[in-house]
Amino acid sequence: MKGPVKLALAANLAVLAILAFAYPQLMVAPGKLISGHRALESDCFACHTAFGGTAAERCTTCHQPDQIGRLTTAGQPIAKPLTSTPFHQKLVKRDCLACHSDHAGVKRYRQVGRFDHSLLGPVSGQVCQDCHKPPADTLHQQITGNCLQCHSQVKWTPATFEHDRFFRFDRYHAVQCTTCHTRNDYKRYTCYGCHEHTPERIRGEHIEEGIRDFRNCHECHRSADENGIRGGDRGGEGLSDD
Repeated sequence: MKGPVKLALAANLAVLAILAFAYPQLMVAPGKLISGHRALESDCFACHTAFGGTAAERCTTCHQPDQIGRLTTAGQPIAKPLTSTPFHQKLVKRDCLACHSDHAGVKRYRQVGRFDHSLLGPVSGQVCQDCHKPPADTLHQQITGNCLQCHSQVKWTPATFEHDRFFRFDRYHAVQCTTCHTRNDYKRYTCYGCHEHTPERIRGEHIEEGIRDFRNCHECHRSADENGIRGGDRGGEGLSDD
């Protein structure tokens, strides 16, 4: 009894193996291809190697890295590029599958389309606005670049910076970001951007109160409310641009 069963199993496996090689798009393909690769629907080995999967080298035979985002595979200019600056030329490693998947079924169990910013070099990874359009809200209209001071490359939201932890805005401080943060550096601040704040006047007023370390203003002043002044770390190094 065992002999016929083994023979039947072997025959079935052989048939499946033959069908997998003869009709791979029906037997093992995880879904239909994207419309741009529809012509390759019956030619799996245009992108795959037997028992080796896919590799970036197969992709670049048709998609030349220096032309991606500029020209089609037929050599025609792209009328409406996805971004104003083609970024594939700036990748430090060619890993097409990190972002792209041509089969519909793959997208169901693996997130596709989220760009891995670690594939960019250190310089390109800092210039977000080359690929991303800045938000149109009032806050971001005041800021130029330096996105990574508040945002991470893993998730855009939420921002990692909470302004109220350092200084609370009130009716006396409805000012532009650049009033306190100069030279597009939002990790540092100055209180001397307003007409009543000068190093000489601030120094004199604080010396009268017995305060000799007044370089780190927000340690004591969390808003313009004089009744809300709190004692801070008088021995700490200040961050203001005095």
